Order: sequence, then C-alpha cells, then structure tokens
Amino acid sequence: MKKVHITDHVILLLGVFFMVTPVVLAFLTSTHDAITIYKNGIQFVPGDKFLENYETVLFQAGGFTKKVNGLVMLKNSMILGLGFAIGKIVISMLAAYAIVYFRFPMASLCFWLIFSTLLLPLEVQILPSYEIVQSLGMVNTYSGLIVPLIASATGTFFFRQFFMSVPDELLEAARIDGAGPWKFFKDILLPLSKTMIAAIFIIMFVYGWNQYLWPTLITTDESLFTLVRGIKQILQVWVGAQIPAFNQAMALTILAIIPPVLVVVIFQSWFVKGLVESDK
Repeated sequence: MKKVHITDHVILLLGVFFMVTPVVLAFLTSTHDAITIYKNGIQFVPGDKFLENYETVLFQAGGFTKKVNGLVMLKNSMILGLGFAIGKIVISMLAAYAIVYFRFPMASLCFWLIFSTLLLPLEVQILPSYEIVQSLGMVNTYSGLIVPLIASATGTFFFRQFFMSVPDELLEAARIDGAGPWKFFKDILLPLSKTMIAAIFIIMFVYGWNQYLWPTLITTDESLFTLVRGIKQILQVWVGAQIPAFNQAMALTILAIIPPVLVVVIFQSWFVKGLVESDK
C-alpha cells in the first residue's frame, strides 16, 4: 500500500515537472535581452532585463500603428474571456432550463442535436460564422469577437445534468407557493447552481482567453488584438537590428498565462465541487 502511495506521488511530481518546466524556462528567458537569446537560445538562469522587458511590453506602444501596448491587449483578452464565460453561462443555463423543465415535444431530440455540435470542430464553423459576422457589420468589434461563439453544447450538457439532479419536490413546493417559471429559476435554481456556474466559468474563461484563430479572422484593427494574437505580432514588428524580440514575446507569454492561472487557483474548490455535483 505504501509503495503504491509513493508511486502515485512520483507520477504526480513528474507531471508537475513536465507542465511547469516550460513556463519556468519562458520566464527565465524573458529576463534576458534579444541578442543573448538569439545567440544562445533558451536561458536557464535569470537575466538582468526583467524590469526593462516587462515595462516595454506593458507600456511601450508598438505594432504598425504604434498605438498598441500590452495593457491594451490584456484588456481585450479580459473582455473576450469574460464575454465568452458570461455569455456561454447565460445561454447554456436558459437552454438547459427549457429542456429540463418545459415539457415541449421532442425536447430530448433538441438536446441531442445541441450535444451533437460537439462533434464539429471550430474550423468547420469558421466560414459560415465569418460570413454572418461580415454581413452584419460586426468585423473589428467586441460583439463580433464574442457573440458568434457563445452558444455552448458543453455548458448546456453540464447544466442539464445538474438541473435533472434537483429534487422534484422543490418544483412542487415552488408551484404551491405560487412561483412562476422565472421566479423558480431566479430564486431556487440560480442559488443552487453557484458551484456549477463557477466550474463552467473557469472552463469557458480559459477557452475564450486562449482563442487565436477566431480573433485573427475577425480583427484587423490592432486596437482589438488580444495577448495571444499579440505574441505572434510582437515577433513580426517589434524587432531591433533584424533580431526578433524573443525576450518580449516570452514576457508577453508569461503575462498571458497569469490571469487564467489566477482564475483557476481562486475558484479551484468551486470548480471541483461543481463537476462532482453534476454527476449526482
């Protein structure tokens, strides 16, 4: 039994090592100048350019327009992540509520049609979604970035499973008290769903934060670039003496990692509890 316990810890430590090592190396490399990185590659010790590099990517305007810095891209990524998370939660909760509590014909069929969209990768939806966004004049707007992708089969599935675990006695008691569908949803289901909402929020925030393909298609205005988009952009336009600014790209990468990590760390207990409750 003790050997099995030790083996489990060794496996977990190896997993942590392989997950954390690239992040540590990226941080160490981001503290050096571009010439050192260009000559010697990835760095394994801290450099003396930490403040200079991070101040440059955060506050120094760059890009083709010379009006965009890391703070602008950080703001855009935050808007995209929060928009994705909140939008998907609202749409998913309402869809799951309708499927579970409104006895309309072919409700199960509707759910499985929604669920089947999980089989379609984002790339399949790109062209029709782009055509619709362009026809509505939503290119280079926050609504164009967020709205076309806020429907979520994953969120609908998890909320449906959770709502199905809610005792029918609560619904009957609400009806006896004269509560209508909206009041039952607002006063009973929403408070019960806090942990599930937290779990879905984490998943969708990270998903929205890490989006690259869709923002690349929808935004040509640099003022709407996200951090993930900016990492590639910084290598194309923030250069000196024909040497790519790998140090600034690494610094931007570290900055892009921090908000999702903080969200996961802060809501970790709610995340685990929410996923466990969905299986009851």
